[in-house]
Amino acid sequence: MAKKSFQELINSPGMPVLVDFYADWCGPCKAMSPVVQQVAGQFSGKLKVIKVNIDSNQAAASQFRVQGVPTFILFHKGKQVWRQSGAMPAQQLTQAIQQFV
Repeated sequence: MAKKSFQELINSPGMPVLVDFYADWCGPCKAMSPVVQQVAGQFSGKLKVIKVNIDSNQAAASQFRVQGVPTFILFHKGKQVWRQSGAMPAQQLTQAIQQFV
């Protein structure tokens, strides 16, 4: 299967896409990993989650002006509908996603 472009991934029809911009060296990113997995499980079948390593995907990071990690961007029908940087409780992430699923 051909690797999809970032643009193709976020234009996913029918379901919102949560992009988790992270880096391997980032402590808060590691802390958010189980939170993101929990939220992905909670919205299974209704939400697509993509993890983007900013060190190996600098083009995507600069395209969305990601300055700090973790940065979460929620896309709905290809448009950015929510964005937040930094670690947050699962409940906060869930509330942001809920309005779009």
